[in-house]
Amino acid sequence: MGSKYTKRYTEEFKRDAIALVDSSGKTVTAVARELGISSESLRGWYRKAKADRGEGVPGELSSAEREELKRLRRENREQQQTIEILKKATAFFVKENDR
Repeated sequence: MGSKYTKRYTEEFKRDAIALVDSSGKTVTAVARELGISSESLRGWYRKAKADRGEGVPGELSSAEREELKRLRRENREQQQTIEILKKATAFFVKENDR
């Protein structure tokens, strides 16, 4: 959620920038300077691409794994909410039965 001044780059641009880092032998900072983009942006894209190829830091999640984790967390949160609603409904009906 960047500010309104954050530039948006296409996936194609990101892929090309990453390929340039891989093929040129230059540092991420040097390539970023040539392309006129933030070195931190390019570094993040590069790190993510390496993780997706299985070349990242051990324990680092790939994009697919991150998406699955996000989905599972959302699903878990929804199920917890459902459980809370069912608990309240059960307590309500038990109270109504006791009358």
